[in-house]
Amino acid sequence: MYPVDNQQEAVDFKALQEQYITAVDRKVLVLGSGGREHALAWKIAQSDRVSRVYIAPGNAGTASVGTNIAINIADFQEVKDVVLQNRIGLVVVGPEQPLVDGIVDFFKNDKDLKDVKIIGPDKKGAQLEGSKAFAKQFMEKYGIPTAKCFTVTADNLNEGLQYLETLEAPYVLKADGLAAGKGVLILNELDNAKAELKEMLSGKFGSASAKVVIEQFLKGIEVSMFVLTDGKNHVILPEAKDYKRIGDGDTGLNTGGMGAVSPVPFVTPEFVEKVESRIIKPTIEGLKKENIDYKGFIFLGLMNCDGDPYVIEYNVRMGDPETEGVMTRIDSDFAELLEKCALGKLNEAHYKVSPETSVTVMLVSGGYPESYKKGMKITGLENVCPCCIVAHAGTKLVDNDIVTSGGRVIAVTAHGKNIEEARETAYHNAKQIVFEGKNYRHDIGLDLMNYHA
Repeated sequence: MYPVDNQQEAVDFKALQEQYITAVDRKVLVLGSGGREHALAWKIAQSDRVSRVYIAPGNAGTASVGTNIAINIADFQEVKDVVLQNRIGLVVVGPEQPLVDGIVDFFKNDKDLKDVKIIGPDKKGAQLEGSKAFAKQFMEKYGIPTAKCFTVTADNLNEGLQYLETLEAPYVLKADGLAAGKGVLILNELDNAKAELKEMLSGKFGSASAKVVIEQFLKGIEVSMFVLTDGKNHVILPEAKDYKRIGDGDTGLNTGGMGAVSPVPFVTPEFVEKVESRIIKPTIEGLKKENIDYKGFIFLGLMNCDGDPYVIEYNVRMGDPETEGVMTRIDSDFAELLEKCALGKLNEAHYKVSPETSVTVMLVSGGYPESYKKGMKITGLENVCPCCIVAHAGTKLVDNDIVTSGGRVIAVTAHGKNIEEARETAYHNAKQIVFEGKNYRHDIGLDLMNYHA
């Protein structure tokens, strides 16, 4: 250590260290490249606690709210290098695959990363989404209401075929592993269900369907509810209803999501209380008993069956396009929520939700969810009203032009006093954005406008 000049004030090394730690904590990295990640980064960047937001790899839209870093997030060593080089203090994992692959465990077990805060469950906890069979066994073990089911492999195929015969149509088949949102089939004919079961076990969805869960069909109306938990405490984020089918009136093929509405009329305080007491609290208690380190989001795909909630599926991250609307309804510092979550102090966080309604309309490429063109130039973004939030899902920058790079391209979210007002604003502004082949649903939220409990 250099000698200190008696005429000068001695250097306060402890204060310098605290300043360094603060500077690190104020930098956030969001992993992912879709509309969900754009919405998360947009919300985090609003916080006074955050000095800089990085998105890896990001898209043309995320570049407007932070700094994109072009890396392969499946390569955890690359992620580590970015975290250390940029002195990042908080990492938010957007998509499910890195969580299922164990990125949280990688951070915890790396001597250079173990003090970096990360939002997401460990590898075992990520099996709530990574394995339908694991999730079903977990729900059965901890008394969480869900549809009855039977798990099938090639070894017990005949038992699976017999189980199908005990059910009433429609028949639900779910690939056990991650299948890019395509591993769930709902079939009306028994013979068709049996044939599809055989195809799935023969590799229709690759290794994801080496094991298949046959599930009882639940009749009701679906809703997505989101929880942020530090493993002990929890916060219930705004709920949303999303729309999966490509066509108006819920027709056509399933997609990753064509739009969303939040709040949902039938999610009353009484319904929320049932979800919290019957599902959320038992889930968190079950995670603790299983010694699962869970500091992150729990997505509850629920079916409202005559006022009673049943779990259709768990996800271990936020939904898309629900996140695009949900983030706009959080009226408090979201970065504080994430920080308190990572520290196990979520009960100390300030949290407030806007009473306004959000409607999100997803603009997609022509041909999606089947084959579609990429590289279509996008224009008209400057004509969108500042009152709308535009989240890029599948875009990239090419020679100073923003072009399409995916099936789902842009999500337009608007607010209003009710669904009708929010819909009008969202659709008016969705029309301002132009690209060849642009497609979208025209009925997002219409079913809820006339909903009566």
